[in-house]
Amino acid sequence: MSKIIAQAAIRGAYSLVSRAEDELKIAIKKFGREKVVEFPNTGYYLPIIYGMTGIAVKKLGDMDEAISIAKGLLPPHPSESVWLPYLGGTLDAGMATLFVEEIIEALKYLEEPMPYLIAPSPDEEHLWIGAADDKILRERGIEFVDGTAPGFAACVGSLPDADTAVKIALELQEKSLYVFMCAKHNGKRMAEQLREKDVQMGWETRLVPFGPDITAAVFALGFAARAAMSFGGVKPGDYRRILMYNRHRVFAFVLAFGEVTDEWYATAAGAINYGFPVIADTDIPAILPRGICLYEHVVPSIPHSEIVSKALQVRGLKVVHTKIDIPVSYAPAFEGERIRKEDVFLEVCGFRTGKPSFEYVVMRPSESVEDGRIEVIGPDLDEIQSGESLAFGLVIEIAGARFQKDFEPILERQIHKLINEAQGVWHAGQRDGNWIRISKSAYEKDFRLKHFGNIIHAKYHEAYSSIVDKVQIRIYTEEKMVKGLLAEAKASFVARDERTAGMTDEGVDIFYSCALCQSFAPTHVCIVTPERPGLCGAYSWLDCKASYEIDPYGANKPVKKGEVIDEKKGQWKGINETVYAISKNKIERMNAYTMLEDVMTSCGCFECISALLPPVNGIMVVDRDSTMMTPCGMKFSTLAGSVGGGLQTPGFIGHSKFYIGSKKFISADGGILRLAWMPKSLKEQMKLKIDERAKEMGVEGFSDMIADETVAATQEEVLTFLEKVGHPVLKMEPMV
Repeated sequence: MSKIIAQAAIRGAYSLVSRAEDELKIAIKKFGREKVVEFPNTGYYLPIIYGMTGIAVKKLGDMDEAISIAKGLLPPHPSESVWLPYLGGTLDAGMATLFVEEIIEALKYLEEPMPYLIAPSPDEEHLWIGAADDKILRERGIEFVDGTAPGFAACVGSLPDADTAVKIALELQEKSLYVFMCAKHNGKRMAEQLREKDVQMGWETRLVPFGPDITAAVFALGFAARAAMSFGGVKPGDYRRILMYNRHRVFAFVLAFGEVTDEWYATAAGAINYGFPVIADTDIPAILPRGICLYEHVVPSIPHSEIVSKALQVRGLKVVHTKIDIPVSYAPAFEGERIRKEDVFLEVCGFRTGKPSFEYVVMRPSESVEDGRIEVIGPDLDEIQSGESLAFGLVIEIAGARFQKDFEPILERQIHKLINEAQGVWHAGQRDGNWIRISKSAYEKDFRLKHFGNIIHAKYHEAYSSIVDKVQIRIYTEEKMVKGLLAEAKASFVARDERTAGMTDEGVDIFYSCALCQSFAPTHVCIVTPERPGLCGAYSWLDCKASYEIDPYGANKPVKKGEVIDEKKGQWKGINETVYAISKNKIERMNAYTMLEDVMTSCGCFECISALLPPVNGIMVVDRDSTMMTPCGMKFSTLAGSVGGGLQTPGFIGHSKFYIGSKKFISADGGILRLAWMPKSLKEQMKLKIDERAKEMGVEGFSDMIADETVAATQEEVLTFLEKVGHPVLKMEPMV
């Protein structure tokens, strides 16, 4: 290993440890040792320290032990006269650096004013958004799991000019990577350069400005450590498994733009511990032999035109980027792009503009579909003024020997994602509740309505080639024609809903497995039934059926239920055998309808968690949007750490929001009438389904009987409220 790098990294580590000690002394003098310190809304405390040592830093006084461990990791400075193999000491210095950088950053949250905006995106006054909370971790986790986000680039420093910064950012976005930014070079930071060019930043666009200093790099590495604990089921303190998990499952790398200081070297040494290589645009010493990283460790002097492709090569990342014939960039990173009202060229939205709009996928006979035919019937963008609206009917006709009517709504739901991934185009809703905005910048780049057809034709053939033979697209903007076609589409929507509403678990012999999350949670497997979708809420029984038809070797496979073992609890021999095999012989049995015994495992992407509340003989449900303390004494983030990672945890289950309104929701335990507490926002969101299901069980106005944070914060207060309203759970058989 290079002696120059070792000397610089170790010097940087000593410097940062000294800084952390000094800043901690000042903070303790000001606030006292009992002052609570944390990154916002996480159950993982300071996640690198927690993951590597098992130490939960909850208050200022706890930081002393972490600093002591960091100091113990510091190696002697390399001798000027005697050569030694410096790698081990340098890596230790890197880990010490990460510990103290986490302390330095945590102390910033005590400052007034706080330097970070606690939000997913910057605003006009605040550029830096600091540590990601656990809600973001779980929302974005599914993207790392399903490959939508193959990895992340931690970008340190700045580029020679803002145009180059935009070009690099765009190239990383087009590769579907997240971009985490921090640190300064030549008085500038990459995020500041992007802001100069009005580039939208935040988790939605995958350009995340963590912080202004090199110490903010720990937010990226802390995100990776939490991924191992949350999705991988790695226990805090098991540092070796966390590092190996990241080396093999989290594909990340560091891009160093500008002069590499001692502190940068020290932080880079910390990243190398994770298996994350460093690719630099300056002439620094190289570390090319493989070892900790899969390939090279430090690669210098890479031109900006080649640095992204070189980083992908060094990290062993293969990103397939399909080029679509449209005049704007296209990638998942643009799905979260916002288009402000003043930037809109065209807005399509029936409930806002008064002009009808809809989108509709329909199966047609092969002879009536001409593959690749795209028509715009009515005025296009060249025939209207900026800010005008149009009627809009998007009719997608599909023919395929293996295509089925049940697949229509599945492909229809993909329209939202496919259109949204075009830069300068925004989409929300579906069916006749769709809402589309096309920006002035997209129009100026010659984006037109026909390009919706180009996107859909290309992506349907790419993703669904095994069931789709031909795709024909017609876009109608003549209002009279749109109204006529909308009536046909609405009739089809009603027929579909009636067909799927009657599907039950008893009505099918086959469920579907979903092993998508095994890339992050190796022992987890979902069993998806007609009445219980995947925990993430993204996969229904029909989705899995279509997925299997598309790719028989993919994550979803049919599972014969087989012999009934326990009809009430929902246990079958065939399901058990499949779960045992897919979980790598870790999970022997699974019950679908109880949360008390042999429950389904959870990965980490679940929308909600249900937890037993013994004193009230009922349960609570909390969703990942909630940051409050719940009556069971844990926030969602803390609960998720106990439930996720492929574990079976009796008394706790992860699940989708839809499952709350299912007839099979913990039906063996008494069903929805066991529901005693939930956040008010979730209750309002699910009110109609909750009341409908409870009414079927003989209880009117049930949602008003469920406690929320406005009336109860503890289990005792929940019980008092239940007694006041006469909640049915008080008369039910004991759960345990």
